[in-house]
Formats: sequence, structure tokens, C-alpha cells
Amino acid sequence: MSKNARISLIIIATVVVVVGGFILLSRLTGPSQPQAGTTTAAGPVAAAPAELLVRPDSHRLTDVPGAEVTLVGFLDFECESCRAAYPSVERLRAEYGDRVTFVLRYFPIPSHRNAELSATVVEAASRQGKLQAMYQRMYETQAEWGERQVEQRDLFVGFARDLGLDLAKFEADLDDPATLERVLKDREDGAAAGVRGTPTFFVNGTRFTGRASYEG
Repeated sequence: MSKNARISLIIIATVVVVVGGFILLSRLTGPSQPQAGTTTAAGPVAAAPAELLVRPDSHRLTDVPGAEVTLVGFLDFECESCRAAYPSVERLRAEYGDRVTFVLRYFPIPSHRNAELSATVVEAASRQGKLQAMYQRMYETQAEWGERQVEQRDLFVGFARDLGLDLAKFEADLDDPATLERVLKDREDGAAAGVRGTPTFFVNGTRFTGRASYEG
């Protein structure tokens, strides 16, 4: 065998080993997961169990009997990426609210100082029929309170006052451990369904990752 032929065989063998190593590594590690506030390439992934995505007590921003499409969003009110997606979701609701059921699930990121508190505020507001109004207020004012390293309770109570809530009941619900427990149950469901970052949306049980634009 000539010297050139031996070199060619060595190069081919090396390529085979390298490619095989990459294939083995990908099988061992599996697909990467998105982190809070980040995006990955858009596209469908495996469906999540329906009972994890929509519970009997899940909050429906629109509820269409017999809807052929259900969009579930796991959201953090302090997440800037969720705030960026908010106008697109509201536009979709305005256009498809009579045909599509939109479900809101809480997924407060632990590293966000006021994420759990803001979700609990929205949940407390829901006890007085003001979930949608408080959900919208949180995203519309996020620039005022997001990424602050001090508790924003006083500001949030002001939101409740502006929305005409019974403040005594609102603060009692806010301090009720059951209210935070309700929020954390949503997060537990999300984690079990494979949610690793926000916003994460499921359309008819299938999770989509990537930039949550109107077009997407």
C-alpha cells in the first residue's frame, strides 16, 4: 500500500471516530433545555400530559366551549421575555378569543426577587374577579418594578387600590399561605411538563420553544 493510501485511510478512520463520538454524546446528554429568559430554535417537541397543563382550577383568560385549540402559557410577571411576548399574546387573544382557549399558568423564576409576590398578587386579585386586569397591569408596569432587589408589596397594593379591590380582603388573601401554594402548584406542574424557562407555551399539548412573536 502506498504512503498516500495509508494517510487517506488514517484520515477516514479519524473522521469516523469523531462523528461516532458526537453521535454517542448527543444520545447520552439529550436535547438542551431553555433557561429563564432565553430562547432556542423554534419548533414542536413532545406533547406534555394534558392533566399537567390544564387543571380544573386553571385560570382561563378566554374559555371557549369545545375549542379546537388551547394555548397554555407558563409565565413569570418579572420576566422581560414574558413582557416582550405580552403584546403578541394580547393581539392573539383579541383576534382568536372567540375560537381559542387561552390558559394562564404561573411559573415564577426563583432568581427574580418579586416573581412569587407578583404572581401571588395576581392570584389574590382573582379572588375578587380581577385576574385579567391585574395580569395586564403587571406587564404594563413591569419597567417600574421589575429587576428591583427590594420587595414591591406597597406598589402592588396600590395596583389593587387602583382596580377598586376590597383592600382588606386583598391583603388577607395575599397573606394567606393557600394563595402562594396555589401559585407554586402551577410551577410544579410546569416543571413536571418540562418547562425550564419563561415564557413557555403549549398549543394543544405540544410545547414550542423560540421567540414568542405574533408570527411565531
